[in-house]
Amino acid sequence: MNNIIWTLKAFAELNPFELYQILRLRSEVFVVEQNCVFLDMDNLDAKSLHLQGRSDSELIAYVRILPPGLAYEEPSIGRVITSATARRTGAGKALMKKAIEETISMYPGKSIKIGAQLYLKRFYEGFGFEQCSEVYLEDGIEHIKMLRK
Repeated sequence: MNNIIWTLKAFAELNPFELYQILRLRSEVFVVEQNCVFLDMDNLDAKSLHLQGRSDSELIAYVRILPPGLAYEEPSIGRVITSATARRTGAGKALMKKAIEETISMYPGKSIKIGAQLYLKRFYEGFGFEQCSEVYLEDGIEHIKMLRK
């Protein structure tokens, strides 16, 4: 999927419509689709950067980039998500590639740590992440920590 327009914004730069679309997409996938009742708004959004991928002005891909010291000692990429309409189009791979590029640009020479759903381990390994923890449950879903050096 090559027609994605990427924008990276601090929380305070998001307009109400962008914020609504981000929170709606996160709820659609993480709460409804994955049938997981959890509090998505975890007080980390205000200190994170928000990478949005849009096609025809529709939000189809999103991550938040957390600075070092917020979730982990290292910078982190989290809330990785693509809309159902964008899956199997390459949008998820494009999203992770862009998120890694942006994170490296902001924090050169630093490793990137993520908390990944276990079933996505191979996907993240394709971007150089390696498992660095045992499997643990988060909100009833198996996760692992992964590190990209």
